Amino acid sequence: MNILMIGDIMGEPGRKSVFRHVDRLRDEYRLELVIGNGENAAGGFGITPEIARELYRQGIDVITTGNHAWDKREALDLFREEKRLLRPANYPDGTPGQGSGLFTTRSGHQVGVVQVMGRVFMHALDCPFKVAAREVARLKRETPCVVVDMHAEATSEKVAMGWHLDGQASAVAGSHTHVQTADERILPGGTGFLTDAGMTGPMDGVIGMKKEIVLSRFLTGMPKRFSVATGPTVFAGVIFSLDPDSGRCTGVKRLYLPDA
Repeated sequence: MNILMIGDIMGEPGRKSVFRHVDRLRDEYRLELVIGNGENAAGGFGITPEIARELYRQGIDVITTGNHAWDKREALDLFREEKRLLRPANYPDGTPGQGSGLFTTRSGHQVGVVQVMGRVFMHALDCPFKVAAREVARLKRETPCVVVDMHAEATSEKVAMGWHLDGQASAVAGSHTHVQTADERILPGGTGFLTDAGMTGPMDGVIGMKKEIVLSRFLTGMPKRFSVATGPTVFAGVIFSLDPDSGRCTGVKRLYLPDA
């Protein structure tokens, strides 16, 4: 069965790109489950209940987030109530929401989804490696198929997570940096891996933000309020093909689809 993981969805341009591509990709690749990182879906910072509903209508089954999960105050109740919305599992006990879940595919199979967040150049959270292994093991009592979104800044930490979970998780893909990597592979233990799924959103900005604002900040050192770029967009993500009986990954296809 084929599972699509969409790279960080950046603002309204990213949401429109999801709308343009997901239905077609579902038919073309017979997608069983669609996972999308939505932490930047609301103007580049956070997610709102309205935007979450929009993404679900557009065909996303599970929304993961990351360090921008809490940028919109109105999302707090959403995280408490919506089981299809995940925040990093290595946040402390008592944080609203959940970091993993069990989801039913279109053909009736069960797939576990786990999100953790790295600590290198990020917030000081619980150990993502220990938490990811714990959550994967817990979900594997229910299903052999478990997919992990590793939301992290450092490529080394994301690569390390792939090796850490090789033979345990079915697939591991990174998010957060908005720059897709080209290292898709199946690790020796049968885990599909991609360091970063990339960004779904504006191509002509700086990781999705207006380039003029970002350049001004770099050149002057003065604070500037970021806003989402406009112009042509790209849809980025990865499709993992999983054996529903063993949970092993049998194929990895990276997607980078510029919109005309």
